[in-house]
Amino acid sequence: MSSVNVGRCSQNECAFTTERKVFVIEDALNRPHHLHHPLRSRRERRQTRRVRRQTRRVRRHWMSVIAILVWLQMPFVVLAETQDAPIDRAVDQAINYLLTKQRDSGAITDRAHETAMTALSIMAMASVGTTVSDPTPRGRAMNKALEYILRDDIRDKQGYFGHRDDSKMYGHGIVTLMLTEMVGMGADEAQDARIYRSCRDGIDLILRSQQVLKGQMHRGGWRYQPDALDSDLSVSVWQLMALRSAKNDGLEVPSVAIEDAVEYLERSFTAPLDRQGRPTEPLGGFSYTANQKNPTYTMTSAGLLALQVCGRYDSPLVVSASDWLLANPPKWGDRFFFYGTYYYAQGMHQRGNQYAKQAEELVEKILLEKQLADGSWVAQGGEENGPGVVYSTSLAILSLSVKYHYLPIYQR
Repeated sequence: MSSVNVGRCSQNECAFTTERKVFVIEDALNRPHHLHHPLRSRRERRQTRRVRRQTRRVRRHWMSVIAILVWLQMPFVVLAETQDAPIDRAVDQAINYLLTKQRDSGAITDRAHETAMTALSIMAMASVGTTVSDPTPRGRAMNKALEYILRDDIRDKQGYFGHRDDSKMYGHGIVTLMLTEMVGMGADEAQDARIYRSCRDGIDLILRSQQVLKGQMHRGGWRYQPDALDSDLSVSVWQLMALRSAKNDGLEVPSVAIEDAVEYLERSFTAPLDRQGRPTEPLGGFSYTANQKNPTYTMTSAGLLALQVCGRYDSPLVVSASDWLLANPPKWGDRFFFYGTYYYAQGMHQRGNQYAKQAEELVEKILLEKQLADGSWVAQGGEENGPGVVYSTSLAILSLSVKYHYLPIYQR
């Protein structure tokens, strides 16, 4: 089948697919909360609802038109083979694989941690332009997966997503980040309200968890449990990205929470810093825990992207970490290859120039060669085999879909 180059346009050409729409759904939530936006008058509330409805109608109309054109491959769609065609085909086959792993409940998983894996799958589908309102098999499958996440029994009374499927704070951060990316993108207003409520609960738990009293070295970060007394970079990056994305949505996230998390990231940088916060060594990366001297591919990639998401694009640590990654590129079979490559592809793309070029060439070469006939990717290391093939395939899709610019959290 020829490659369809419609619906994967530039950020400017398809602004309606990436523009953040912050919807005030206060009327659907019958209790006050610190994340609600204050509206000054009843007239403003009516006007906001009217604009919101009009915006949704326009966005859904055009997204539906594009989805139908792509799905049906209408004659006027350009079906040219381009340099992106192999990536488009690989991603298309991978999405099809994910759909084969959807259960009757809506969950998408092949092994464990069904809540977290379903959220990763939703993000993978969103990264190539699928929405829950698409009138296609993919759109319906995505909506079914989202409905699974929105079930009341998926999170506990504290708003914690990581207990039921034992994905802990890893899963909580992944699910909450996905929900922040879906705010305002539901199939209807009722679903939008439920997305907002679940997202708000998830963000609240992240903020409460960060406030647990910890020693100076661990302050500002997170670990496996909400009440953990220590922190690590791997868990912390998911929570930080969720907070940053929620703030982009217009949810109330205290700036100090993000600042404290960034300070924890800086303590996880492996090279010494001078009084101006600049590395005293030419190359430095990030480590799994603070105050260590052993940078790794996965943690350096994670730290790089997290700082960029927080707007620290020109930070000396960003420059040093991206230079470290230039000198230490990924190889198939690296420990936590898929996890690290997800961060690496996004972070180096943000850096641009030779950083983006090297990352794009390496990621595409490795992943296109290693994709299986059924569209999936299987991890080589035992540590990444545990979560299953949905895990590795979703992260591979997210790594290859950087150029499509659909997920706002990864846009500069």
